[in-house]
Amino acid sequence: MDRRPEVSRGRRGRNPSVERWAKSSARSAVREDAPACAAGACEDLLEELPILVIGLADDLRVTRWNRQAGELLGKPAAEALGRPLGGLALGIDVGRLRRGLEQCPSRGGCLRLEELACRRPDGREGLLGLTIHRLRGKDPAGTVFVVVGADITERKLLERQLAQAQKLRSIGQLASGIAHEINTPTQYVGDNVRFLQESFDRLLELLGVQDEVIAELCAACGTAAPRRLAESRARADVGYLREEVPAAVRQTLEGVERIARIVRAMKDFAHPGRREKAPADVNRIVDTTITVARNEWKYVADVETALDPALPPVVCDAAEIGQVILNLLINAAHAIEDRRRRDPAAGKGRIRIETRAAGDRAVIRVEDSGCGIPPEVRSRVFDPFFTTKEVGRGTGQGLALCHAAVVERHGGRIDFHSEVGRGTTFTIELPFGRPEEEP
Repeated sequence: MDRRPEVSRGRRGRNPSVERWAKSSARSAVREDAPACAAGACEDLLEELPILVIGLADDLRVTRWNRQAGELLGKPAAEALGRPLGGLALGIDVGRLRRGLEQCPSRGGCLRLEELACRRPDGREGLLGLTIHRLRGKDPAGTVFVVVGADITERKLLERQLAQAQKLRSIGQLASGIAHEINTPTQYVGDNVRFLQESFDRLLELLGVQDEVIAELCAACGTAAPRRLAESRARADVGYLREEVPAAVRQTLEGVERIARIVRAMKDFAHPGRREKAPADVNRIVDTTITVARNEWKYVADVETALDPALPPVVCDAAEIGQVILNLLINAAHAIEDRRRRDPAAGKGRIRIETRAAGDRAVIRVEDSGCGIPPEVRSRVFDPFFTTKEVGRGTGQGLALCHAAVVERHGGRIDFHSEVGRGTTFTIELPFGRPEEEP
């Protein structure tokens, strides 16, 4: 039976009954399609989320793979869906992820994997932070686990930079206090040794006069007294003392001056003054850094400098540039040490640091005669957390911090040239710039 409303036309040819029926039908259709629309909206939302979303069945077959998962892991959804997770050749620690999936049910259905090592699509090393959830309800696609996460490489780098900065600040405060405590006794040692030096010089003058008087007395009279005095001076070996005591005093003063230089360098390095950018003497930064790092290089290399005395001041954060040079100097010493381990007959290496002006920029070169950087890893040396050093000797942050400091915070450039077996040269370019204006 046709239950459509009877046709009765009103003004201007409109049929109110038909209109009421059409609106009612439309509302019913909306109610019937609402679940499908909501599901479609959820699918679109998951697809566009700026975080990785992966669905896995009980047998770890991939049931969901959003666009961000494809971008982070270098595998589009068409190549991932329906395949076992272990067969996708992803650049992540799949073994650790699998263990997390196994442990998830016993951890209340939710487990966090922090700092999961990964290889980005561009070949750089990175870190992922993932959270695994076990679904309680049934999913039409058979999803049992949902893995959500993001690339946390930059965040972790910033956290470690902050921790390192706090650690260095504490060490700096401690070093400054130690430097002050060392400086005071060093000053009296230096003052007293200089007093001894001046006094001994006057004694030498007196001894010279005595020599002349004894010679005259021996010639003028034949008494035994002048001869006994001459014999006593001979037994005391006055001639030897005349030569060696001034040399001992001179060496002592050189040692005291070296201590004073180290103390000054420690104080400069620990408390460089204002942390905002200001005109700084790059040559002094280099000298200070070489002094502070002496224990790192003195046993494996000789350090040479060729610092341009006419180099204009560079507007920079002096503490940060000092840290950059320190990292490069320590890396150079380690590279030379590695070469000597492989070839014990290689002898002491050489580190050369140069500064010069080039147009509107200051150029700093740090050259070493170490083992060189292998070609296959050169594209990754500035990647955060990448290192070729053994555990406990390198964190993979040094060169990444150098790059961030020079390029991002100073608008400069850092590059390198390396030959395996011959050494590496890092070149830094810093714009001379202008001081920051006070707000």
